[in-house]
Amino acid sequence: MKRMKSTVQNSSATTAAPAPTCPAAGHGTLSGVGLVLAGAVSVQFGSAFAALLFPRAGALGAVALRVAFAAVLLLVITRPRLRGYSRADWAVAGGFGLALGGMNILFYQAIDRIPLGPAVTLEVLGPLLLSVVASRRVASLLWAGLALAGVYLLGSGGFDQLDVAGVAFALGAGTMWAAYIVLNARAGARFPRLDGLTIAMSVAALVSLPLGIGASGGTLLEPEVLGLGLAIAVMSSGVPYALELLALRRLQAATFAVLTSLSPAIAATAGYLVLDQGLSLLQCAAIAMVVTASAGAVRAGKR
Repeated sequence: MKRMKSTVQNSSATTAAPAPTCPAAGHGTLSGVGLVLAGAVSVQFGSAFAALLFPRAGALGAVALRVAFAAVLLLVITRPRLRGYSRADWAVAGGFGLALGGMNILFYQAIDRIPLGPAVTLEVLGPLLLSVVASRRVASLLWAGLALAGVYLLGSGGFDQLDVAGVAFALGAGTMWAAYIVLNARAGARFPRLDGLTIAMSVAALVSLPLGIGASGGTLLEPEVLGLGLAIAVMSSGVPYALELLALRRLQAATFAVLTSLSPAIAATAGYLVLDQGLSLLQCAAIAMVVTASAGAVRAGKR
């Protein structure tokens, strides 16, 4: 969080970017691919560094700092207009914020209990199943079957070593991620620019801050904790949002979505490099199956 992760992002959040035009192939497309991958790396490594904050601030404290700083940054940058909206508009923005806050709270609870790679692999099942339901194609069902086979393989390769609560939190985060994608699209249709996202992030901050303060208290005000929290917010929100907006001007939406399907593999790499979370060959194969299924389902849904 992704993650607050993009139209399809981990732990991460999805940005309400304008619909891209169909770019010409060539240097622009290549640079767009680089921007998407850079954003995904920033999100997943941001989540890995957030886990380093858990021993001091706890998972709830870390997510509170990340979301609160992200909200402040967005408020300063976008300066959203707050007048002229209907109750229905505010209901959508409120639901969007609850989905965003819930996604991040549940995901941070998951990575506090299980390795980052498996957590993102389980989380990505939410948007994957949403893609399958939306496409209503036989090919999408086959890709979903491959994803479930990958999850089964992940289980046979070590679910007995994964905390049951952590697995449940990751699946819950995936459910909230799917809701987040739907509500993000609706908010984008009702609010200009990134105003809907900014309002939603503010709602998420109002939800997560009391939980973080209740769990961690004055620890959240320690300079080192605040500094790391700001860095995590920039890595997991600020940098990815900017890179994705630039990428969507260079890439078709389908290409963008396929690239973001690499999140579980990038998360596993971040977990290994930052948190020393090794994975067995069987678990790596399982993650590769879910990545392939996610990318395949996206492409099948676009045809």
